[in-house]
Amino acid sequence: MRSRKVYSLEKSKISESVCDLLEKLSAAAIKKSGHFMVAFSGGSLPEIVAQGLVNPEKKRDIDFTKWWIFFSDERCVPHSSPDSNYNLVKTSILDKLYQLNKDTKNYIPKEQVIKINSKLVHDAELAADDYNSQLVKAFASRETVRYPVFDCILLGVGPDGHTCSLFPHMPQLNVTDIWVTYINNSPKPPSSRITLTLPVVNDAHNVVFVATGASKDTIMDSILNKNDKTLPSTNVNPIRGELFWFLDKDAAKLVNPNIISQL
Repeated sequence: MRSRKVYSLEKSKISESVCDLLEKLSAAAIKKSGHFMVAFSGGSLPEIVAQGLVNPEKKRDIDFTKWWIFFSDERCVPHSSPDSNYNLVKTSILDKLYQLNKDTKNYIPKEQVIKINSKLVHDAELAADDYNSQLVKAFASRETVRYPVFDCILLGVGPDGHTCSLFPHMPQLNVTDIWVTYINNSPKPPSSRITLTLPVVNDAHNVVFVATGASKDTIMDSILNKNDKTLPSTNVNPIRGELFWFLDKDAAKLVNPNIISQL
């Protein structure tokens, strides 16, 4: 890990600050390689990003046609389900971005949104294998790598310290030989999911965590102050990349002030 930056902000500033960073990372990636490969998690994160990214009052200097959207994890449900991370990103970001920029055609093409195969959601193992193949197709044509190298992975953190669909004390946390694995007994419903493996997350150029609310204060203490390695989120340490934590004041309440960075 080249560096870790932890920001404690007013909740109203989180969206804009995260998207300021995305704008910067996108420009750098597109200049270097011609594309921006970004993975989203679900929960509240897509809406938080949407507030800063799809804002008619503050149009971003971003070439969205060069973005490729992936998912750090996905529930094995139909695309139209409210439990679908794809559906969250589609309704909160992709659809609104299209409406905002359709005249200039500066939106993310549908074929650059790499989602779970809806025909395989009945079988998490098959869905994981298929998503693994989709990643190979998307990344192998650009570079020969042991793991896909995302420009940015956007993550949330659960009150139990899970991230993606990697949960404490579950075997998926130790999988290293494939890019995408599956789980059929998730402690949090829906029970069947697919998820990026930890080595893939740690090979990213940038990993951005967003955590808000008082319900996250204790787990942030365990992750950032106590470095509790039993927690999946603590084990996210990009090998060659940058790690960012965006916390609101409530989530950061117990975090040692000495590790807080200034924007």
